[in-house]
Amino acid sequence: MTDDLERIIQEHGIEVVILAIPSLSYARRLSLLKRIEKTGAESHALPMISELATGKVSISEIREVKIEDLLGREPVQLDISGISSHVEGATVLVTGAGGSIGSELCRQLIKFAPAEMILLGHGENSIYLIERELRELGTETVLYPVIGDVQDEARLEEVFRMYKPDIVYHAAAHKHVPLMEDNPLEAVKNNIYGTKHMVDVAARHKVNRFVMVSTDKAVNPTNVMGSTKRIAEMVVQEKARASDTIFAVVRFGNVLGSRGSVVPLFKEQILRGGPVTVTDPEMTRYFMTIPEASRLVIQASVLSRGGEVFVLDMGDPVKIIDLAKKMIELSGFTTEQIGIEVTGIRPGEKLYEELLAESELGPEANVFPKIFVGRTRPFKTVSSVLHLIETFRDDRDALMNLLLFIANSDDLDRDVERLFTHGVKRMRLHSVGSRLADGN
Repeated sequence: MTDDLERIIQEHGIEVVILAIPSLSYARRLSLLKRIEKTGAESHALPMISELATGKVSISEIREVKIEDLLGREPVQLDISGISSHVEGATVLVTGAGGSIGSELCRQLIKFAPAEMILLGHGENSIYLIERELRELGTETVLYPVIGDVQDEARLEEVFRMYKPDIVYHAAAHKHVPLMEDNPLEAVKNNIYGTKHMVDVAARHKVNRFVMVSTDKAVNPTNVMGSTKRIAEMVVQEKARASDTIFAVVRFGNVLGSRGSVVPLFKEQILRGGPVTVTDPEMTRYFMTIPEASRLVIQASVLSRGGEVFVLDMGDPVKIIDLAKKMIELSGFTTEQIGIEVTGIRPGEKLYEELLAESELGPEANVFPKIFVGRTRPFKTVSSVLHLIETFRDDRDALMNLLLFIANSDDLDRDVERLFTHGVKRMRLHSVGSRLADGN
């Protein structure tokens, strides 16, 4: 009866399959779910008959698992009424347009009828996919898929000269914490220098508004990724002081369902029969949905007057282990069947994240429902920081510790001056690491 499952799904173009055989054994049930998953169709399952008999779940409780179910709060619905006047008829450029956040930005922005949209990205397949998706909407917006790297300033100059964007949303970045611990120079090149090239070119071409997508890992960072994003924020803030372009930064936490997030990983592990891996039972994160994150970025582009770091009120942090349990249960299994394994914190990870450091939250921080403006640590210039980074670009350990030192400094100008005064060539692990945040 189920032998023709794949053929039937393909022939009838079936998008959702509900496995409604509660008497199936666990092994047989898992096998069928894996087969459904391979076809690309969405799979859902009624509970096993043993679960129904013991009262653990009931038929009335079975529903489709949605990302919002995992959020632990109602999704934030921002007031986007003022956005049309800025976006409608404008030429909009999105970097990282093929990524999770970048592509959702494109989906949200196109609703406001920009005249043109430049989809800039380094990966040709992801740019092709988002362009095709947007074209299928029947939009009147002219779409320009552009392959380019934010590390290539000459290419950016060419793109800005050709398309003349009015608004830029800069979502391109390396975001994977453990990978950036292993490849710190690549994080520097893409996150810091890629951002610098973007703001320099945007200012030269007199772009109206520029919004950089940042992360809560830029707050008191304990890893290379967060440090490079904080320094990138500083690059944007400094440019905002001396440009007619309105520059701003938007920070938010982990995005449910994005590439690299725990949700697709947990789903894959559940389909394999477990266990689901959690690094620490006490680890917590702030979560939001991809549409929420994208709306926040767009809303910030309207609210910005220049130089702000916007933050979304994301509710209470969620324990990763609770998220894992919820995904297992909503998938129709029990934690006894799938299992949860604690693997230990990975290099650069914190037990918890912060959206703002205590010193960054001013008395008038709340500027819009669910949106705050942070008051970040003051600094005079970022050029000396970039000079220091260049000094250590070929010394991996020193570079990593320098990034952490700079991003956590309470008095950046004083500390940078001391480094130059005492001879940066002699700076090594012990001297740089002495003022780092404690990692929790």
